[in-house]
Amino acid sequence: MNVQNFIGGEFVDAVDDTTLENLAPATGQLIGTIPRSKQPDVYRAVAAARVAQHEWADLTLDDRADWLEAIADTLESRGEELARRESLDTGKPLSLAQRVDAKRSVENFRFFAEFARDQEDMIFEMDDATNIVHRRPIGVVGLITPWNLPLYLLSWKVAPALLMGNVIIAKPSELTPLTAYLLAEVCQEIGLPDGVFNIVNGYGPEVGQEILEHVDIKAISFTGGTATGRHVAATAAPMFKKLSLELGGKNATIILDDAEMNQAVQGAIRAGFTNSGQVCLCGSRILVHESIADEFTQHLVTQVSAMQCGDPNNPGTQVGALINMAHVEKVESYINLAIQEGGTILTGGTREMTGSPGPTPEGAFLRPTLISGLSHLSRTAREEIFGPVVTIHRFSSDEEAIEMANATDYGLAGSIWTRDTERGHSIAQKIDTGIIWINTWLHRDLRTPFGGVKHSGVGREGGNWSLGFFSEPLNVCIKHD
Repeated sequence: MNVQNFIGGEFVDAVDDTTLENLAPATGQLIGTIPRSKQPDVYRAVAAARVAQHEWADLTLDDRADWLEAIADTLESRGEELARRESLDTGKPLSLAQRVDAKRSVENFRFFAEFARDQEDMIFEMDDATNIVHRRPIGVVGLITPWNLPLYLLSWKVAPALLMGNVIIAKPSELTPLTAYLLAEVCQEIGLPDGVFNIVNGYGPEVGQEILEHVDIKAISFTGGTATGRHVAATAAPMFKKLSLELGGKNATIILDDAEMNQAVQGAIRAGFTNSGQVCLCGSRILVHESIADEFTQHLVTQVSAMQCGDPNNPGTQVGALINMAHVEKVESYINLAIQEGGTILTGGTREMTGSPGPTPEGAFLRPTLISGLSHLSRTAREEIFGPVVTIHRFSSDEEAIEMANATDYGLAGSIWTRDTERGHSIAQKIDTGIIWINTWLHRDLRTPFGGVKHSGVGREGGNWSLGFFSEPLNVCIKHD
């Protein structure tokens, strides 16, 4: 599948016709090519977007919500194809792509369309005047998204950006271009006005940098690693662009002494190893009360050891491939670091695969790994690994659990497992993070704020927070006679 850019409603190659290879993580085999775009391609996309900008902004909010519904309907009709492309591109189990990626990508468009229709006018009365607040489009916005949840996260930005009347320059990860390409196909199929949604493929330093620096792109919404986010902020902030940065995480799964054992074990496994641990929300640190630590760890090791790791197309596969072999080697370097720091590998840590038929030896597989015996201040326990590696630590009191949970530069999410939800709620409010789940994980109400503190990002997405980011408020104050 030879992917092209989508600019001005047309599929086009890079101006200089250069391409990049797209490889399947599960097999190492060639899927196809994508454009290796550069400055002329970004400029071409911005020019197309500017032509479309005023006509799109002049539509009513309800009209734009109708377009979002049309995108959702057509995406849903191609849901199986969407899931297969996502599984092929990322190496994740097909069952996961069907259950999460395909479903949520459709839901994102539906949610924002319905949410917009439920909005009430923002009117503030004074004794002698009426204030009416209008949300106006920003104009051309740049969306830069990662490889772990390609269309899930792109649609999370595209939907509110379009809804607020903006036109888009999107850069998907060069590692996972297939479902962004499908979204472009959908936009062309339904007749979305030319230039409203544009995709420019390529490397971050070549395409992403041009998006950051282009003077006509007025806002940047970025999801990705913290180091890259720091560069995005350093480039865009001095240009006074609006910025939303959703960055890394090193999230704690806190198991209190009164937790229901099976529920907590299952929750910790799901939080730790969904998508091979390649989710910024994953619970890569388990903090368990010392009174139940032995029993909990025994159950955890037994169940993690039995997880099937291998062919994404096998219905029984629970853990698929990592994104590529370079990432496997990075994750393995942290496993080696954990051993150097005094940790003990309880299970996993190898490239062994299970199930039949299996992928090729060139597949980027790594078994889910549990590590004990580390200080909660060790590098392994404090730095983001972004893979199927979870460390286990013991605590003796709620206060110690809070201190351990906060002993990292990140603050994105976490979960607490307890029969006493009031106790869990009290602990949650003392953790430096953006999201805490109690007795669940990744249970999302799309109206609520999503984002983190510290090195996990700047700003929030979701519901009104997304509408606020992708618009500029105009207050009109009308003095009464």
